[in-house]
Amino acid sequence: MQLQLPIFPKEATLISSCLGVYLKEGIVQYIVNGLPVYAHPVHDELAFRYITSNFIEQKLCRKTEVERCFNVSPDSVARWHKKFVTKGEIAFFGDDARKGSAHKIVGETRQKIQRKLDKGQSVNSIAKEEGVAESAIRYAISAGYLKKSQVAHP
Repeated sequence: MQLQLPIFPKEATLISSCLGVYLKEGIVQYIVNGLPVYAHPVHDELAFRYITSNFIEQKLCRKTEVERCFNVSPDSVARWHKKFVTKGEIAFFGDDARKGSAHKIVGETRQKIQRKLDKGQSVNSIAKEEGVAESAIRYAISAGYLKKSQVAHP
């Protein structure tokens, strides 16, 4: 059996003894034992979180090595790894990935709030009645999810 030494490009930064990373033309490239295994655009944070969690799970590196190499917090790395272990790739790229919507103002609640806005009721009183933060309603209005009535009050 032939023993092959890992050869890394001179611009590569070693994450662990067998895993390296380097940036070339806006693409982050990962190398395991001298062979390229994964690449993603430099600003693709989800791909970065996914692949580093995958490397940790495959025992190619440790969480502390990822923290040191990329200057990220221990809590973040632990959270990403746990997400990878429990849900897999779909947690980063699938329909389960966070969409960033106000979860309290959907469906029937949104329709009730819209009806009250159409009648000219104040945002403050609607928020108290519906148990929703006033700022959440104001955000939904500014984002266009809700329309504030243009009724003039005498």
